[in-house]
Amino acid sequence: MADPRTGRPARRRCAVVGHPVAHSLSPVMHRAAYAELGLDWTFDAVDVEPAGLGAWVERLDPTWRGLAVTAPHKRDALELADDVSDVAAAAGGANTLLLADGVVRADNTDVPGTLAALQEAGIADVPLVRVLGAGATASSVAHAVVGLGARRMELVVRDVARAETTAASARSAGLEVVVRSSDAPFVDVADLLVSTVPEDAAGARSHELVESAAAVFDVVYDPWPTRLLLAAHEADRPAVSGLDLLAHQAALQLALMTGSRVDVDVLRDAALAELSAARDVP
Repeated sequence: MADPRTGRPARRRCAVVGHPVAHSLSPVMHRAAYAELGLDWTFDAVDVEPAGLGAWVERLDPTWRGLAVTAPHKRDALELADDVSDVAAAAGGANTLLLADGVVRADNTDVPGTLAALQEAGIADVPLVRVLGAGATASSVAHAVVGLGARRMELVVRDVARAETTAASARSAGLEVVVRSSDAPFVDVADLLVSTVPEDAAGARSHELVESAAAVFDVVYDPWPTRLLLAAHEADRPAVSGLDLLAHQAALQLALMTGSRVDVDVLRDAALAELSAARDVP
């Protein structure tokens, strides 16, 4: 598509969509990758109200190439797509929408991104995985840890009745699933603890949670660093942060959207620099 003002190819546009989304580090990461690749593309953060994703996507013009999708839209993203990848369908959610020639394709880089982040940290052979929360990210985690030998998953939630969708997704990956209340004491030491809940929910129990697991993965990165991640380091547990996941899944998103790859550290370093700058602001 050409820019009618110049006759030159129009700039490609991408964005992260969510609610809220102002805290997202996706724009600085993708922009750093564009600079590395020499691409004159744009990447913004757009706040889209719950249940409003479909109507918003319908209004996009042909200059748009892709969307990074975050809460609460990951499951809705599947419904509006013309084509859904096998990974996104299995996980029951999409964190990536690709836009081309009037076709919307849904994909999920959270699953391979999670696996890559855990492998990078040397975490392997995790028969029992304990997950705090039961949203779309928890579903992606379930499908990722199967690649690390997971056989059982505990979903620890405040409302057991609302966890069935994620439990069913985890079972479809071949896992034995137990859903338990967050009020119940832990019985076994998990090979891997994964927190997908906000900092205020996990942080208050950080030392207890770390003591219940051999390794820790906190998908949250706001605030940075989280109390759970700090407790894991203090206890000398192998730990993976939300930035590690964000960088790995974003590198895969970038490849899907642009057809080009950059080293994952380009994205991770950009995110760390942004967080450091934010902490220095009085």
